[in-house]
Amino acid sequence: MRILPALSLALVLPVSALANNHVTSSLAGNLVSADGSQIGSVAVIETASGVIRVAVQGVDVTPGAHGVHLHETGVCEGDFSSAGGHIAGDANHGLVEGGPHPGDLPNALVGEDGELSMEAFANANLTMDMLRDDDLSALIVHSGPDDYISQPSGDSGSRIACAVLDAVPAAAEN
Repeated sequence: MRILPALSLALVLPVSALANNHVTSSLAGNLVSADGSQIGSVAVIETASGVIRVAVQGVDVTPGAHGVHLHETGVCEGDFSSAGGHIAGDANHGLVEGGPHPGDLPNALVGEDGELSMEAFANANLTMDMLRDDDLSALIVHSGPDDYISQPSGDSGSRIACAVLDAVPAAAEN
């Protein structure tokens, strides 16, 4: 397995660069595989416009499309079912009538090099308060692509990577 030493800082640095002008708050987490190895990082950034940007970087991920979702509980243990379901609100999953969930994100495409690099704007129904509740939240990468239709979670397969989202230390934001 290949580890990028600066990977955990790679997403904190853009937060620093934007902090004074565009970022109102942020969360970050270390992306871990099922064996507990750190394979990447996640940054969730609320911009001054209220739009939430999600950036994910990872290595040693199986090539292909992978469903990515924000889950309701900030616990990454075992098979990652500890992260609970998607942050759903009262919405249906995917691009169907009554959808999407606030925690639905686009599929991540991983190349033959196994590097996952994704940046997306979250659904307008997602708020930082949903991510920062008492039990925090997690970002999950699934083994297969989200079909954006199947209920309740897009039939995207097992959970292969997880990141607990927590506050970025103040020193990193300034």
